[in-house]
Amino acid sequence: MKRKLAAAIVIAGMMVSVSACGGDDDDSGKNAGPDSFKGQTLTVWAMDGSTPDQWVKDVTAAFEKKTGAKLKFETQKWDGIQQKITTALSESNPPDVLEVGNTQTPAYAVTGGLADLSDLKSEIGTDWTPSVSQSSVYDGKQYAAPWYFTSRVVIYNKKIWAKAGIKDTPKTRDEFFKDLDTIGKKTDAEPIYLPGQNWYLLDGMIIGQGGDLVKKDGDKYVSNLDDPKVAKAMEIYKKYQSYSKAPKDKDEANPQQAEVFAKGKTGAFIGMGWEAGTAVTANKAIEKDLGYFPVPGATADKPESVFLGGSNLAVAQGSKKQALAKEFLKIALSDQYEGELAKLNGVIPNKKALETNLKGNAVAEAIAPGAAVGGTTPLIPEWGAVENNPNPIKSYMTAVLNGKSPADAAKQVEGDINKRLAQEN
Repeated sequence: MKRKLAAAIVIAGMMVSVSACGGDDDDSGKNAGPDSFKGQTLTVWAMDGSTPDQWVKDVTAAFEKKTGAKLKFETQKWDGIQQKITTALSESNPPDVLEVGNTQTPAYAVTGGLADLSDLKSEIGTDWTPSVSQSSVYDGKQYAAPWYFTSRVVIYNKKIWAKAGIKDTPKTRDEFFKDLDTIGKKTDAEPIYLPGQNWYLLDGMIIGQGGDLVKKDGDKYVSNLDDPKVAKAMEIYKKYQSYSKAPKDKDEANPQQAEVFAKGKTGAFIGMGWEAGTAVTANKAIEKDLGYFPVPGATADKPESVFLGGSNLAVAQGSKKQALAKEFLKIALSDQYEGELAKLNGVIPNKKALETNLKGNAVAEAIAPGAAVGGTTPLIPEWGAVENNPNPIKSYMTAVLNGKSPADAAKQVEGDINKRLAQEN
């Protein structure tokens, strides 16, 4: 994903950048046993904040003991990473293993830049959570492995909720609406801060309704905003937004919603786990009042579907060390080290059984239930252009919130969306 992921305030200090140089050793023994890897160096590109110091130390030791090869991490910044990876994959000496944003994976796969990892999937990935694994698949082949994920959660002000007489967190969407109504009537706080263009939140709601943002028309993809399922999701969003004074034509970063919440005059907001840390940075006094719960769904047994942002691990097709790269993936994605990453970084692991590592991390525990019912934006190479500013889906949302019918608002932007979907990749 495009933004830094860190789901808990308490672990913020654990995140470090690990920087090193790459190598250009040949993998002359790519089809041989581990002994043939001695003397080689595997280069891994990992994003800033993804690889805690202790995790790198432990994985490196395990890798070097098993293979006899050296392991070097090169830390990358999210800003401009898509172009940097695209360029690297086209060169003769790319990094061997790359962390890639989950929704960006199809765009890299379609160029032929990623190695097919279907054999690895059958060996170590049979129990990967389907909702997080799907972003690693393109055209029926496993071009990456799911690594870590996070999503949105309700962050609320316990003091305001107590002042409203609310004793427990809501388990259903209707209960949540009732609580927001109570806060509005019994306190002077804004029940929820929700700007009109938090479109990743809407995407999750669309997934929950069984809808999608695009559909197939012959051999091409076109806008699906006129789908009644999308309209239903937008109506749910509109009801939430009716409890907020936030601008209908801005997103969650303008202004930063966590900083608005930090002023202590808002009952709740729906955001990423790391935004709790942003609120505390803006106002240390609010830390003691923070609470978290999953975005409630229609029924108590299933939370709202959420957009799952995260990262996959891929092997460059042009790497001369593909066998060695797969040895690294077997170690990094093992229950031991996948679980360790989840515990240290407070992120959702790639299999349900490993979520026990999140125990005691209030933010991550609240996020985890949504992973099984979450999803992403359309996993097609053409999708990237749709998100470019000015994002037409944001315009659609604002139009509906300002009174247009979902059908009319969809018609207003579908031409722009279709034009973007038709761009050459």
